[in-house]
Amino acid sequence: MRILLIEDDAALARSIAALLRAGGNAVDHVATGEDALSVVAGEPYALVILDVGLPGIDGFTVLETLRRRGERVPVLMLTARDALDDRVRGLDLGADDYLRKPFEPEELEARVRALGRRRGGDPLPVLSVGTLTINRSTGDADIAGRALDLRRRERAVLEALATRAGRVVPRELLIGEVFGFDEPVGGNAIEVHVTRLRGKLAPDGPGIRTVRGVGYMLDAG
Repeated sequence: MRILLIEDDAALARSIAALLRAGGNAVDHVATGEDALSVVAGEPYALVILDVGLPGIDGFTVLETLRRRGERVPVLMLTARDALDDRVRGLDLGADDYLRKPFEPEELEARVRALGRRRGGDPLPVLSVGTLTINRSTGDADIAGRALDLRRRERAVLEALATRAGRVVPRELLIGEVFGFDEPVGGNAIEVHVTRLRGKLAPDGPGIRTVRGVGYMLDAG
């Protein structure tokens, strides 16, 4: 997924971003509400992780502004506050989930996965396309029981294609889901990952078709 992290604590932001990137997500980070409102308007994020206690425009105001604009992206709010009124306020403003600091990394990962599945319309943690099975909770994938050894970005590309199996996925959309805006993207980066995936899916897995000038499609099987 392409995730926007809005957190002013630099050390915490680095650890959260590293955790989520290790799980195959592309993560963009901004430290202020002003930057967040500017960035969200131009990027197709699958999830926003929003700290309540931001300097300047706080998290509640950011959330309220996003919802007033009609932005439907799922929002997971982070807060060091324990007041019930704060949690209720965030949910009433349109937050999809709430996580209190300090939190365990495993819980953050689980909540991110759950919100990602909800956005995709598929609440199940296991995704199957023909002989291909992807466990989105563990990151494991196999072809009819044969385990696939996937690199982080290969896994991200494969999941993006599998969630849209049988449909053409534009190359630009794949780039947006796999790379953050501060990560360098080579001209043939997606092509390299697709080529490697084809080799790993063969001979008994679903094929990846190139739709020239548009993108790629995973055969639905």
